[in-house]
Amino acid sequence: MDENELSYKIRGAIFTTYNALGPGLLESAYQIVLAHVLTQSGLQVEQQVQLPIILDDIELDAGYRIDLLINGLVILEIKSVETLAAVHHKQVLTYLKLSGLKLGLLVNFNTIDIVGSIFRKVNGL
Repeated sequence: MDENELSYKIRGAIFTTYNALGPGLLESAYQIVLAHVLTQSGLQVEQQVQLPIILDDIELDAGYRIDLLINGLVILEIKSVETLAAVHHKQVLTYLKLSGLKLGLLVNFNTIDIVGSIFRKVNGL
């Protein structure tokens, strides 16, 4: 399954999670439920994946973590904030650059319009 096919399945899992929980919970609640929904749909899900910075061929742990990594191909960054800031979008792009992955999704669950709160970020896809 390629990134685009995964993206479709992930969006479906986001809708399922949002419909089950609604807005206003902590990010950790959405993460655990979303990981469960994605796993139930047959996808491989890793939570809080360490994302090191590599400089001069040295791996440095700066404390960055990918919320969810799906099938080793797609980063899913989960937010539950009043308004997404530009830095949230940049964060996903930087995670893609640091990881060498091509697709990331940013989702804000603290919304009344989940469809308009899912953002696709690409790195050379």
